[in-house]
Amino acid sequence: MPAAAEFFWPVRIYWEDTDAGGIVFYANYLKFFERARTEWLRARGIHQQALRERAGGQFVVSEVQLRFERPARLDEVLQVSARLVEAGRASFTLEQRALRPEPAGGSTLCCAATVRVGWVDAHSLRPKRLPEDVLQRICP
Repeated sequence: MPAAAEFFWPVRIYWEDTDAGGIVFYANYLKFFERARTEWLRARGIHQQALRERAGGQFVVSEVQLRFERPARLDEVLQVSARLVEAGRASFTLEQRALRPEPAGGSTLCCAATVRVGWVDAHSLRPKRLPEDVLQRICP
């Protein structure tokens, strides 16, 4: 599989995202990554509710690995990314990053994740094959 382009989605840090020390509470990175994954899918013409109604399935996160590098703080705007690294018949894996752009250029990595997303039957929650049109849209 050729290298996939990295998708970016901006996320501003609000009070509700921070802990008592004013930095992003660690679990909130999962929410930021979820938003970027959802927008990554939308950018490929995949709207999850419509897909569920049409195909009878839904995406579920089956595995996450996080690595925290630097803190993000209130009012900062992070660039949260999603990049496909592997796709199978019933799941795919994304690398995701939360980056803080720096005024002088470049960016600082705040948090990195590897996320495996599976496709399951919406009623039984048992794994099933991804619809072919979905595979074609997520694979470069």
